Amino acid sequence: MGDGDGLVRLHKLLAQSGVASRRRCEELMLAGRVEVDGAVVTRLGAKVDPRRAVIRVDGARLPPVSPHVYLALNKPRGVVSTMSDPEGRRCLADLVADRQERLFHVGRLDTDTEGLLLLTNDGDLAHRLAHPSYEVPKTYVAEVDGVLRPATRKRLLTGVELDDGPVVCDAVTVRTSHGDRTIVEVVLHEGRNRIVRRMLDAVGHPVQRLTRTAVGGVRLGSLRPGQVRELNTDELGPLLDAAEM
Repeated sequence: MGDGDGLVRLHKLLAQSGVASRRRCEELMLAGRVEVDGAVVTRLGAKVDPRRAVIRVDGARLPPVSPHVYLALNKPRGVVSTMSDPEGRRCLADLVADRQERLFHVGRLDTDTEGLLLLTNDGDLAHRLAHPSYEVPKTYVAEVDGVLRPATRKRLLTGVELDDGPVVCDAVTVRTSHGDRTIVEVVLHEGRNRIVRRMLDAVGHPVQRLTRTAVGGVRLGSLRPGQVRELNTDELGPLLDAAEM
């Protein structure tokens, strides 16, 4: 892809990465809309290292050329969030048995929780995204007992005290409420064990079903239980930024 020194002309790399045609990529550079490592680059002959350069177009991160894979998985209920299980239960490895890479899961989902789980062979990214200091928001949709009142929503937003410390939601949205059941969407940065279930139980609304629908800007969308897809550029770039990589 590159010259003998491993460098590639920037406009060529942009085109090969699917930004636009090569001619349009040249126009984007000349318009000052392309940055490399924090500096605007307008010189059409400029070369970059496609593996290490932090490239942005209109502020959006363009992931580097990499041997790593980044996958979104819709984990079904009943599957344990490990790559192997000594008890012989169905685990993540069973869902990606056709993949040759040694994959890591980014965080976990309870066995009885379904939804979005990220998998990658990039151990550094997996470690960072799972660490609370990088504050990647996670979105869940829960079916809970009872009608969730405005006062309870306010409590979730201001903080709920649990045995291992307080938890605060970034956002709480009641989607539907019918009879003695409520569907509520919660967004939080926490990754503690069973945190959503414990939090909602603490405010009097035990969870009957729980699905994680997003991690940062990566959304579950129409991905069916057990299915896997690769992250696209628009999803991966912000994740790399969030992990400061």
